[in-house]
Amino acid sequence: MDMAPSAHPATTTALPTVNRRRVATAAALASAVEWYDYFVFGIAAALVLGDLYFPAGSPTAGVLAAFATFAVGFLARPIGGIVAGQLGDKRGRKPMLVLALTLMGIATTGIGLLPTYETIGVAAPILLVLLRIAQGVAVGAQWGGAMLMATEYAPEGKRGVYGSVVQLGVPIGVVSANTVFLLAGAFTSDAQFAAWGWRVPFLIGLFVLALAWYIHTRVEETPEFREAERALAEKEKTEQSSPLRTILKDHLGTVLLAGGSFAVNTATFYILITGVLDYTTRELDMDKSAVLTVSLCVSLTQLVLIPAAAALSDKVGRIRVYAIGAAGIALWAVPLFLLIDTGSLLWLAVGSFVASCFLSIMYGPQAALFAELFTPEMRYTGASLGYQIAAVLGGGLAPFVMVLLLEASGTSMAVSAYIIGLAVIALLSIKVLAAKAGSR
Repeated sequence: MDMAPSAHPATTTALPTVNRRRVATAAALASAVEWYDYFVFGIAAALVLGDLYFPAGSPTAGVLAAFATFAVGFLARPIGGIVAGQLGDKRGRKPMLVLALTLMGIATTGIGLLPTYETIGVAAPILLVLLRIAQGVAVGAQWGGAMLMATEYAPEGKRGVYGSVVQLGVPIGVVSANTVFLLAGAFTSDAQFAAWGWRVPFLIGLFVLALAWYIHTRVEETPEFREAERALAEKEKTEQSSPLRTILKDHLGTVLLAGGSFAVNTATFYILITGVLDYTTRELDMDKSAVLTVSLCVSLTQLVLIPAAAALSDKVGRIRVYAIGAAGIALWAVPLFLLIDTGSLLWLAVGSFVASCFLSIMYGPQAALFAELFTPEMRYTGASLGYQIAAVLGGGLAPFVMVLLLEASGTSMAVSAYIIGLAVIALLSIKVLAAKAGSR
């Protein structure tokens, strides 16, 4: 049950090391700032958005409404993946990455400036949903572009490591978002935080526009990438082919398997950074700043674990490492919530850290694995669709489902069962992907 480290080897020749590093650095920075902008919404949804934009009903109803808005961003992510995938497979990776960053910067800043329900009434939640949709489209477009800029030009035998620099954008985004919220809470009273302090993390999103402009004007494409763009342009003149049509006709099964294999990772991740934040502060009366600090510290460990898992996958194969992570998530789902339910910060940290280790083991090789499932002419579309399907089925709905399960069952073990169910789907999907790889 394994897949070769490079099922579709990179076609790059001996590129200058500085060019490779410049492209990888640009991709990593783009991923980090994009995920920062995306994650600040999740934290704000758990802390303040329910009261400010959905004030009617019980506190639980407000949180559910805020998490439903959080989920809307995930439903929009496949749209970004499809549009950017089509254009990225025909026009190149970099333009789509710049466009995604620009859209994210505008949407995030817009949320930071958006009046509340008390000020403009029902228009406030409507506009919030629309801006969240824009965030979803942006992050759906971004991941494929950043991931392919890094992995397609990696040195031979290092595609996993180069892909992991983009994956590091997630923990960096979490750390940055949590840090800014902690600082905003530390320098404001509860009333000030609810009035304006929560807006500061969103307004910092303006810096993503500066990065988009820098990448557009200063980051050079490698010669091989420019050659690939010319080849794609020539092909388009003679063959009016559609990467999306090819994917849906001939490779839909692979896309669905990719999504099924990764949904447990995104679901568990968003349960940890948003669902648990709501659960521990609202149900267990734990301190908001303390819980955010635990999340921040745990995310810092991923900065080491993700590239380590990716490097291991370069040596022993993607599928093997990926499957270990999925199995670990299944086995840890029950102990995780038994520890959280103690109400102890120490046990929350222990439970979250172990879960984060298994998430990192999966996430490290995931970029390279998804890139290797598809050939270059359809890779942006195929890899993006697989990733965003997982995001919709797992991450987008997970905090919402978690609140519903807790309300309906009265026990956190229902959330553990939800994670285990997704892990079983992941392991079955991985097994089929391994079989398909072995038959090639």
